[in-house]
Amino acid sequence: MGFLKGWAPQLLSIFRIITALLFLEHATAKLFHFPHVPMFDSVQVMSYFGIAGLIELVFGLLLLFGLFAEIAAFILSGEMAVAYFTVHAPQGFFPILNMGEGAVFYCFAFLYLAAAGPGPWSVDAVRRR
Repeated sequence: MGFLKGWAPQLLSIFRIITALLFLEHATAKLFHFPHVPMFDSVQVMSYFGIAGLIELVFGLLLLFGLFAEIAAFILSGEMAVAYFTVHAPQGFFPILNMGEGAVFYCFAFLYLAAAGPGPWSVDAVRRR
């Protein structure tokens, strides 16, 4: 797959953008009830899920645009670790059984982005020029 190596920086940016867009759905579902997720119907802003939604919205948008991306990704990685161990892990050991696969994946995707940076298509890249 050597032919893709030349596209690695751009693919890093695409990975960041797509990951952030998918993750922002969690924030909008919790805070704005869009898309509608029945589990989030009664979420209050100052509740556990409401505060998580605010963190996801603010840092998800920063990550989407690649502004302070490493910090935003690191914070989101930590949020997903907390989500896994407080919500999913108590329901069982295996992520496929405790519905924690998404939290684990996002945790490590964000950790990777915190280390790798936002890529060339980002506000951070423009600011560094």
